[in-house]
Amino acid sequence: MQNKKVAFMAQAAMIAALYVVLTMVFAPFSFREIQVRVSEALTILPAFTPAAVPGLFIGCLLANLLGGAAVPDVIFGSLATLIGAFFTWKLRNKHPFLAPVPPILSNMLIIPFVLRYAYGVPMAIPLMMLTVGFGEVLSCGVLGMLLYYVLKKSQKQLFKQQ
Repeated sequence: MQNKKVAFMAQAAMIAALYVVLTMVFAPFSFREIQVRVSEALTILPAFTPAAVPGLFIGCLLANLLGGAAVPDVIFGSLATLIGAFFTWKLRNKHPFLAPVPPILSNMLIIPFVLRYAYGVPMAIPLMMLTVGFGEVLSCGVLGMLLYYVLKKSQKQLFKQQ
């Protein structure tokens, strides 16, 4: 039982660290109203492990803090990632193409309001929903699904060898 808790915490910490690193390395693309946050590809990980849910939340929280995000962005941006990760985990046994949908929708619906009220971005909310949604489709839908299939293939090969 203790080993499972340690493994869970270690996985969550590694995912959080990876999220932070990817966000910071790709910082020019990770912030503002037109963004493709490469680290959002990791939102596919709850399909493999529940440790990804807190890992992604903490990673997003830390990345937003380190990236100098406004307080509402730190709070609501991180909550958008948490909501997306949680519902990806809930959909883990469904068709894999559904896995990126929760983070795409949660960010698309929440982040434009953060951009408007925390940063005063003058774009119309529906337009920001499209720009944020487009970035999320690229990061979660395209990069996330590529990651999903690489991990699924690796998982099958690992279990074949045992």
